[in-house]
Amino acid sequence: MAKGQKAPLEEYALAITRWVGSLPSIVVHTLAFLSCFLLVALGVLPFDRMLLILTTVVSLEAIYLSIFIQMSINYTTRSIEVVEQNIDEIQEDIDEIQEDVDEIQKDVDEIQEDVDEIQEDVDEISSTKGTTTP
Repeated sequence: MAKGQKAPLEEYALAITRWVGSLPSIVVHTLAFLSCFLLVALGVLPFDRMLLILTTVVSLEAIYLSIFIQMSINYTTRSIEVVEQNIDEIQEDIDEIQEDVDEIQKDVDEIQEDVDEIQEDVDEISSTKGTTTP
């Protein structure tokens, strides 16, 4: 699988964890729980059977949600590791660039010294020409 590409199950796990943490999820779960108690109130299901079914469904949901959440945590951890590697590479590049800049600064300083020496020589030549008589 290519770098940064997610497996279909990872996509599914991330989508589920995003949905579970949303307002629509709260609404759906609330309506589902209210419907269970409404079925008891309407006499469609006996209370003990409804609790047995509801407990089983909620337990299975909790098991699967914990698996999906762990999958999304694992994916996030891998993503963070990739980002850390990229940051390390960028830092190395910055260090190399800084070394290059330091070398260039040394070269510029040397060139400036040479220019200063040439200017002194030019000044000397100019002053000696001005004092000599033809």
